[in-house]
Amino acid sequence: MSESSIQDDVLGELGPDRLTEIASLLGTDENGAKETVATTVGAMTGDLRQQAAADDEDGHEVRQAFAEVAEPPLQGVATLGGGLLGGGLMAGVLAKVSKPVAAAVSKKTGIPAPTVARVIELLIPVLLAVFAKRAANTGATGNTGGQAGSPTASGTTPGAVPGAPGSAPGPGGGLGDLLGQILGGGGKK
Repeated sequence: MSESSIQDDVLGELGPDRLTEIASLLGTDENGAKETVATTVGAMTGDLRQQAAADDEDGHEVRQAFAEVAEPPLQGVATLGGGLLGGGLMAGVLAKVSKPVAAAVSKKTGIPAPTVARVIELLIPVLLAVFAKRAANTGATGNTGGQAGSPTASGTTPGAVPGAPGSAPGPGGGLGDLLGQILGGGGKK
């Protein structure tokens, strides 16, 4: 069984109603909307990969956002506004890359950048859901349901900041592999 692409996962998560909404927004049919979504998702994930590989503040933020996505949700605890329910750090990262991605997709497709930006706004919650599902399916955190704050099987502490003592490895290690599994295309090369 072959692994589906992130574009396929996003299209599947969108469903026919949201895809029709995007087609209407773009003034195109379902196939045109699918092409635009695939192009946009490809540009966003490519930008996230590039930023995650950077050894700067943006790179750290992207890696931290993916580490947050990979954390299993707290069980038996109501989380208000945080985590993936509220979008967490990843929602902010996606919002931050949306403007340059909208400009790049606009240049490539001829669709006005404000229209692409609106499509991206519709895609962000879908991307969050796909990232969370992919992270849950990887089992990469090694967490076996231990107590909060206790190290996982991989030796990392849930909720730790990447790069901090006891945190997930940098982009070349376990977190790099996780990025590849969530975004598709394997670990960092």
